[in-house]
Amino acid sequence: MRNIILLGLTSFLTDISSEMVYPLLPFFLTATLGASPAILGLVEGIAESTASMLKVFSGYLSDRFRRRLPLTLLGYAGSAAGKVLLAVAGGWGTVLAGRVVDRIGKGVRTAPRDALIAESASPEARGRAFGLHRAMDTAGATTGVLFAYWFLATNAGGYSQVFAWSVVPALLGVLMLFLVREHRAPAPAALQLPSFRWSILPRRLRVFLIVVMVFTLGNSSNTFLLLRAHSLHFTAADVLLLYLVYNAAHALCSYPAGHLSDRIGRKYLLLAGYLSYALVYLGFALLGDGTQRWVVWTLFAAYGMYSALTEGVEKALVADLAPADLRATAIGLHAMIVGIGLLPASFIAGQVWVALSPEAAFALGGITGIIAVFGLLILL
Repeated sequence: MRNIILLGLTSFLTDISSEMVYPLLPFFLTATLGASPAILGLVEGIAESTASMLKVFSGYLSDRFRRRLPLTLLGYAGSAAGKVLLAVAGGWGTVLAGRVVDRIGKGVRTAPRDALIAESASPEARGRAFGLHRAMDTAGATTGVLFAYWFLATNAGGYSQVFAWSVVPALLGVLMLFLVREHRAPAPAALQLPSFRWSILPRRLRVFLIVVMVFTLGNSSNTFLLLRAHSLHFTAADVLLLYLVYNAAHALCSYPAGHLSDRIGRKYLLLAGYLSYALVYLGFALLGDGTQRWVVWTLFAAYGMYSALTEGVEKALVADLAPADLRATAIGLHAMIVGIGLLPASFIAGQVWVALSPEAAFALGGITGIIAVFGLLILL
């Protein structure tokens, strides 16, 4: 429990940093730097996907050396460095570089950190462990949005100032990791990466990863939700409050969702989550200029429910299905699939937004979510 709480505090601080930045990037790129929604989709897609290969690679290293903490520490330090680049950005190229460095840090840390969480809890409490971590992580996100809102309210358009202050909690999160303790297994004398073959994974895990890939192809960056709200005459400050509602719902529901998945099974929570995603995206597709504002607030809260029902539960299911000696590798593979899928998903959404309409972009995501629901029902 000690490691789970400390890793949760690290994620809490790091997400304060990340969410001081993330919801402001669409406006910084489009309003301040003059980039188009297509460029926004390209930046977010490249940032997530270029780092995704590192997730399975860091999982390999973690499994080979039976060490989780060094790579976790390196990854969180990389995310702090990415915030520094965003603070000095004067063009969308530097923003892209900052996002890539930040996401590379996430790619390095994700698999070993999640393997450390899985190994710090008993199998029957694994859903609760991941749920608690997601709850603390998202509580940090909620706090970060509050800080961003305060900075924006007191200094409208002062994005660089917010980005500079975001470095502080990121560094505090790195320091927190020095209190984590892990069991140190003897390391081999030489670096020898295991040869990974898809066929050695259990069948149920392979099927689940295929479903995740299908779902991810329609799961574009959350920045499009923020941009959609802005297009419906919500101010930048209002959009931050919408994102706050999303994060609050995510934080409040993550631990109960993880606990419930321990009792009734992961599949039912994931079905509810994918269906929630589909309904939210179809709801955004139906929005128009005359839409009541409470509808948008409700959709953002429902989107937080979707995240709570899926993020921690997916990781717990992968940890359940993976062989113990390939746990970090499997977790990294899952994260890599999600990240790689985000590039075409975000790029396509940006192109559809520009070429057709925002409504068409969200309808595409909603339809993909429904396909994933049926895939999970039939295949798993």
